[in-house]
Amino acid sequence: MPNARKGPEELPPLREVIARHGLSARRGFGQHFLLDLNLTARIARAAGTLEGICVIEIGPGPGGLTRALLASDAAAVVAIERDRRCAEALEALADAYPGRLHLVPADALEVDPVALAADKGLTGPFKIVANLPYNIATVLLIRWLRQIEAYQSLTLTFQKEVAERLTASPSTKQYGRLSVMTGWLCKARIMFDIPPRAFVPAPKVTSSVVTLTPLASPLAPAAWEDMERVVKAAFGQRRKMLRAGLKTLVADPLPLLEAAGISPTSRAEELDIPAFCALARAYRAMQ
Repeated sequence: MPNARKGPEELPPLREVIARHGLSARRGFGQHFLLDLNLTARIARAAGTLEGICVIEIGPGPGGLTRALLASDAAAVVAIERDRRCAEALEALADAYPGRLHLVPADALEVDPVALAADKGLTGPFKIVANLPYNIATVLLIRWLRQIEAYQSLTLTFQKEVAERLTASPSTKQYGRLSVMTGWLCKARIMFDIPPRAFVPAPKVTSSVVTLTPLASPLAPAAWEDMERVVKAAFGQRRKMLRAGLKTLVADPLPLLEAAGISPTSRAEELDIPAFCALARAYRAMQ
């Protein structure tokens, strides 16, 4: 007979777990613990159906979101945690959900989540669901976008201003590099906001939960490296016309812009994603 699953209500309160293990949040780890189990359950629901899914969580902390993920129908949860104090605190969860929680003491910046799961004998489909440390959130996102085909979706908590950049449209002040690289490969949607008071310690900003669902194919063809270079150069001097801004990429941007069918007097914030893809293809053709 299989082991009976214990729900979050049968485990010690998170504040007790924090006190028992001395889990004061560390600024160097970008830690802001989310202790409201209603909110963590809402984040898990925002990820959609988890039945049969291997969920990857980054920075579980004392395990509030981890509890919600384990209480779902997820096949397994891989929790990657750099702070060894938190890894010890999560052991009770591993005992409560035998064989379903896989704790990995590692820095998320140094591991490939899918390869790590495979090393543990876990197979997809994969979803990432995480309350990301603010100080590494965008770096991790860009890494995951590069292998977005490996995931069914990403459900992530960002600072609200970052979430707005991820979902921004052309000709808005939020539109930039993150908007283009994300929108090229995913459909991004802000699900709901989380006020600062929900976290311990409370950050100075509101957070937002964002779901990113990979498109069946990129919005338009282009190579990742070319897109990254073109977009970075274009937005590096966003107030300037592209004929001036792209000089950090090529000595004379005019032939590049002409090949892409883009006016040299345009500004980066005015271009839609297919236009950036055309610019990336033209850049590749000139190499």
